[in-house]
Amino acid sequence: MINITIPTPDVTIHKQENPQLSHIYGFTDFHLISREVGGIFMFYNDRDELLFVGKARKLRPRIKKHFEDTVSPIRQHRDEVTRIEVCIVEDPVHREIYETYIINELRAKYNVDNVFFK
Repeated sequence: MINITIPTPDVTIHKQENPQLSHIYGFTDFHLISREVGGIFMFYNDRDELLFVGKARKLRPRIKKHFEDTVSPIRQHRDEVTRIEVCIVEDPVHREIYETYIINELRAKYNVDNVFFK
């Protein structure tokens, strides 16, 4: 049996109630997420339910794209996201393993790929 441990988030950003600065759906701290490193990201709602898990070679642009893209799986649910957790994972094979494991172990609500629990 393989034992996989979900990594501890390296960065967590929260939605601001009344953001004073420029923002995307209430998030003002995107600068805390690196532009140049790869990893996995998890979107949560205000009840700590996992909404979506993704992976990226470059984290910040990929996360922002989910809030701007017209084909994102969360496009209809962007307002639900209140917390984003980011884990730095440089190895692409490890990113794939973690993403699939987290989607299925924590039953991410809006993931449609790599889902084995439905």
